[in-house]
Amino acid sequence: MARRKVILLPKGKRILSELGENIKLARLRRKLSATQVAERANMSRPTLSGIEKGSESISIGSYLLVLQVLGLEKDLLNVAKDDILGRKIQDAGLIVKKRAPKKN
Repeated sequence: MARRKVILLPKGKRILSELGENIKLARLRRKLSATQVAERANMSRPTLSGIEKGSESISIGSYLLVLQVLGLEKDLLNVAKDDILGRKIQDAGLIVKKRAPKKN
């Protein structure tokens, strides 16, 4: 099966780039080399480099492994924790269908 290329909008690329930069800064603050983190996360050095650059082709599981090595894995629990838009929709009482209608 061929791999599909991930295509992100510029805003998504900036978000991943910032995440990668934050991971790199966390590694440097802990005075860990890239080789040490890569070995502890059981990944190659180029994969870690891709994470630190915010590569969209690397799985979220790999990002999680690096965050675990750095002791930051619980930060992922904050993603979508305070869903402001979802709460506004809920408060407005709008009905959101669970499924799209069947097409004939």
